[in-house]
Amino acid sequence: MPEPDSRFHPWRALAVAAAAVGLVAVMAVLGALRPPVPSGVATDRLGPERGEPVAEYRARAHDSLTGTDTDEHWALVSFTETLTPEQIPAHSGGLRIAQVIYQVQIPRVHTPMVAVAVPAGDAVAVASADNAAWQLLAPPVSDERSAHLVALSAARLRAHCGCTVGLVVRGRLPHLRDLSVQNGIRAVQALPPDAVSGSFAVVPLLPDQHDVVLPGPDDGPLPER
Repeated sequence: MPEPDSRFHPWRALAVAAAAVGLVAVMAVLGALRPPVPSGVATDRLGPERGEPVAEYRARAHDSLTGTDTDEHWALVSFTETLTPEQIPAHSGGLRIAQVIYQVQIPRVHTPMVAVAVPAGDAVAVASADNAAWQLLAPPVSDERSAHLVALSAARLRAHCGCTVGLVVRGRLPHLRDLSVQNGIRAVQALPPDAVSGSFAVVPLLPDQHDVVLPGPDDGPLPER
């Protein structure tokens, strides 16, 4: 029986290359006819966008409270002034508080923001500052200034400083609208009723943000305490 011819034939290489090009072309056409299906995963956000004018955010927050549905909504409450923990219940409109947001204010210093999830009950919300301090101290820090800043912020939180900058609450639109016009409330922004807990970002409008939402300078000295 004759042995198979193992010699290289150029026409075979050309045929293989042509077949590969044809396969790629067919796949491209199929891809164009059947584009990828969107994943359906989206991230909601409560709070202003970076660089957004404050007036535009407040108008957008106001518009989010329009509607006649009777569903409960997640909503962000931003204040005209920072609050002590003891002032939280009076600025929640009696609504279920789900998250308390803290940030120690130091002039010309970027300080960390801490969000504390809380179960139902005003007493738990008032006591959440201690939890915020613990969260700040948990991660390791890389330099002396950061270590000082974290220790300083934690100490002030444990002393129940006026460092509450926002709340996430749960309520129906009429109650959220009532809360939005109370003294000390700067903005209330609601998400659609189908928003899922834990799937949205939260960044409150800070009391010292007046024109555009941008970070301030970070060149100030850190106080001793």
